[in-house]
Amino acid sequence: MNVMFTILSCAFFMGLVAWISYLKTKGEVSSADGYFLAGRGLTGIFIAGSLLLTNLSAEQLIGLNGQSYRLNMSNMAWEVTAGVAIIVLAIYLLPKYLGGAFSTLPQFLKTRYDDGVRRLSVYLFMLGYVLVTIPSVLYSGSLAVLKLFDVPELLGISYSQSVWLVVWIVGIIGAIYAIFGGLRAVAVSDTINGVGLLIIGILMPILGFLALGNGSVLAGIKEITITHAEKLNAIGSPTDSIPFGTIFTGMVYANLFYWGTNQYVIQRTLGAKNLAEGQKGVLLSGFFKILVPFMMMIPGVIAFHLYGEGLTSVDLAFPTLVSNLLPTALSGFFLAVLLGAVLSSFNSLLNSAATMFVLDIYKPNVNPNADDQKLIKVSKAFGIVVALVSFIVSPMLMNAPDGLWDLIRRFTGFFNIPIIVLVMVGVLTKRVPAIAAKVAVYFHVITYFMLVWGMKWLFGWTVSIHFVHVYFILFWVEVAIMITISKVYPRKEPWKYEKRARVDMTPWRYTPLISVILVFAMMFTYILFSKIGLAYTEGVVSPSFLPVSGVFLVVTIIIGYIAHTTWHKKYTEYLVNKVAGGDSKGTA
Repeated sequence: MNVMFTILSCAFFMGLVAWISYLKTKGEVSSADGYFLAGRGLTGIFIAGSLLLTNLSAEQLIGLNGQSYRLNMSNMAWEVTAGVAIIVLAIYLLPKYLGGAFSTLPQFLKTRYDDGVRRLSVYLFMLGYVLVTIPSVLYSGSLAVLKLFDVPELLGISYSQSVWLVVWIVGIIGAIYAIFGGLRAVAVSDTINGVGLLIIGILMPILGFLALGNGSVLAGIKEITITHAEKLNAIGSPTDSIPFGTIFTGMVYANLFYWGTNQYVIQRTLGAKNLAEGQKGVLLSGFFKILVPFMMMIPGVIAFHLYGEGLTSVDLAFPTLVSNLLPTALSGFFLAVLLGAVLSSFNSLLNSAATMFVLDIYKPNVNPNADDQKLIKVSKAFGIVVALVSFIVSPMLMNAPDGLWDLIRRFTGFFNIPIIVLVMVGVLTKRVPAIAAKVAVYFHVITYFMLVWGMKWLFGWTVSIHFVHVYFILFWVEVAIMITISKVYPRKEPWKYEKRARVDMTPWRYTPLISVILVFAMMFTYILFSKIGLAYTEGVVSPSFLPVSGVFLVVTIIIGYIAHTTWHKKYTEYLVNKVAGGDSKGTA
């Protein structure tokens, strides 16, 4: 009876989201711009909502909670420090993308280098999407569904068979959204599901604190701050999966890739109604990232306090908490939100993969005269192929020994650093040729493999450098390679950025102010989850916590005032003169 209620209520919520999405997108996917970029009409709230759901999925719910259960809060670096990259996107890269009217990142790389670099970047994205990102999204969502329903017991099949079954069911539902609805359908459904995710993100810690504090939320909060308070420390030691030092090395570039150049993320911003709405949506998503430790890592700490080290897998921390604490009446709503989060990331990845294939491979190289209807048809067919491949790869993640999160981050190193190198060198230099970009990509793939896996597999030698530090080292080595080649074999003509904006390029007047607030919010979050704050072992917080917080507040107010009264005027002038061109009309 409980299972049937959960399924029916889940179907109701998901059906409601699908119906609203259909009403909002009816008749708007007949053109290529409508299908791939939502008709370039997304407002800030839809961009923020879609970015939230695209980024936050079962991968975070399962993976981050598993890491905080296993270790501490150090893995929040992947989420909280993303604000720096988000600011770079909002202030610098987004005006470049919108000002050039680019539909995909590879299209930008084609204008900067050549068509060969464009194709190479698409292959890198496909490698990451098909073999890592899409499978991880499906697998992590399947774990939660399996625990919630106990599918092996319910259907009388093995655990591995259950994983395969759930992966295919979830994947097929998601593919329907992405393949037949286009970007706007994804964005609308993401925004609605985003509200649900925030509700669940707030609810689960509260339920956990109630269980831990015998009916008192405050007692539960006190319990995790005075017992095993080290679990609340985000300042990772050298033995943690994310040492604190990595925040200032490879983490910077990993986040710049994800938020500044990753097609399935920036595609929402490329569909912005205008620059101001794009900047609003991007910066708002940065504040959502600040909430991630509270919504998606504190439950893992609570699970440690409730269950000790008795779980068979670290990735079962959050599913176990949900299974034991969530009221049956809300189980269908939770499942709908969980599947919505999974489907969001899955949909976005499929949509972006299909977009890059059609606009960067098929149209320029196979059928230059293809009309919009043909492009949409080919996109749907390619999306089906990618989905089927990911359904096969996803269950293989059952063999990840150190948890899903570490495995994903190691594999993304194959494609995140070379992409961000190509973009940053591309926008900051004029004479670096296409051959330099190609050499850097091939060098990275081979060298990264050897440093992270190959040396041990082939020769038995262990490279003791943390893989995030490897990101940092290879970034600068590849930049040096490209600059050196440009000195020997420069472009015949310096690259010139062409301004072809198709939307209003008026910047949002509060962009500098909100950027400053976001930076200080990130820094304060680290103070909160440190030995000065909640990880203080002699009490709830240290005696210096309140004075430090007061100083932070005063400094934030002073710098925020300067940003709003002075920096925003200079930024607007820079944007008009150097980036956006004559399309800007002032500040919005």
